[in-house]
Amino acid sequence: MISNDSFIVREAKEEDTRAILSLIIELAAYEKMENLVTATEDILKDSLFHQGTAKALISEFEGRPMGYAIYFFNFSTFTGKAGIYLEDIYVKPEFRGRGYGKALLGRVAQEAETRDCPRMEWSCLNWNKPSITFYESLGAKHLDEWRTYRLTGEDIRKLAGE
Repeated sequence: MISNDSFIVREAKEEDTRAILSLIIELAAYEKMENLVTATEDILKDSLFHQGTAKALISEFEGRPMGYAIYFFNFSTFTGKAGIYLEDIYVKPEFRGRGYGKALLGRVAQEAETRDCPRMEWSCLNWNKPSITFYESLGAKHLDEWRTYRLTGEDIRKLAGE
């Protein structure tokens, strides 16, 4: 647990599910993607705490949730080791610029170190200049040579059925 006066970062617990969903919705609003959120408390609870599909950290200031990170393990055939994929990191706007995002990301980096992960990777929207500046200030490199692809819904079903 990282602590700094009234600020802590800790592993999320099942009873944090409502707060995590609320923060996910805030992130979606910031990214102008609210209409894409289909997660519910039950879905998150099952995925994070029963199935163990991903891990969640929550950050609090004076006992109130103000940020979160969700990550999972991927695998690199080139290194032969697991890496960490950071699905989301979010800090409420009024808490930004105080080092809380860095502390939250640092906690994920500690997990990478503990598990001997040679890589941490994540995506960032092209227009999100404040986040890009933040990530690059930490030494993160933008990978120009890679392109992200996604299949969803009907396209998955179609491919699975062929």
